[in-house]
Amino acid sequence: MDSQGGISRPTDFRTNFVHLGSYAVLDEKSASRGLHDVYTEKASAEHYRKTGKFLDGATLVKEIRKLETSAMTTGNPVVWGSDAAVWFVMVKDAKGRFASNPLWGDGWGWALFKADAPAKNVAVSYEADCMGCHVPAAKTDRVFIQGYPTLTQH
Repeated sequence: MDSQGGISRPTDFRTNFVHLGSYAVLDEKSASRGLHDVYTEKASAEHYRKTGKFLDGATLVKEIRKLETSAMTTGNPVVWGSDAAVWFVMVKDAKGRFASNPLWGDGWGWALFKADAPAKNVAVSYEADCMGCHVPAAKTDRVFIQGYPTLTQH
């Protein structure tokens, strides 16, 4: 994050962050179709497990990967995530540091990165680009906690 609230996509999240959990959206008509894997820093996960709240500055990365399927000896179909399609990044802002930045609000900074330009945040407003999906998670700080056993199961 820069001094103006610009959010960058962490490139080391798969190796240096903790995997919180996954969602699979199988609906072929859904724009959200794919395997949704979510990660955060180890300290942020530990803080949440102790307090039930996200640490100020916590970074959540959701990587959505395209789905592949095949018949395998373990089942038919077996579904897995292949190539990354998009990444969503949220940065916890308990202090309201960037109130004038349209990508910050409701206690978070919001960003969207696409596979064809993974270093460019293409979101322009958290209200237009992010809230549509996160409204149902208002009671859990805009995060779908039920899919993240790393945060909730001890």
